Amino acid sequence: MTDAAFGLHEIGQIRIQVTNADRAAAFYRDTLGMSFLYAFPGMAFFDVDGVRLMLVEPEGRDFGGVSAIYYRVDDIGEAVRTLESRGVTFDDQPHVVHRDPAYDLWMAFFRDPDGNILALMSEVPKG
Repeated sequence: MTDAAFGLHEIGQIRIQVTNADRAAAFYRDTLGMSFLYAFPGMAFFDVDGVRLMLVEPEGRDFGGVSAIYYRVDDIGEAVRTLESRGVTFDDQPHVVHRDPAYDLWMAFFRDPDGNILALMSEVPKG
């Protein structure tokens, strides 16, 4: 992939902050009829036609904002290097945030000029 060819084109996840994850999950699942994926304490995840919707209780002041967009990339290391070469400063380097039997989920966070949270995500298959 050349630097000029790289671009973010696929949303992998959208984060919505909620006050009660269990109550919000019931609404999105039972009232709206969305496809429930899984939950962790304070979080619930849904599939919306291939885009993951994350409902989450506040994580603390460091996260900022109330929403975030996660862009799916094939090679998170290369994507980070390309964006850094274009002047993007990352809050952290790529790291594993979830281990599934089939893949490891890697993420790296950065911000737009207004401080909105953006992230890269990559599901790296195991084996």
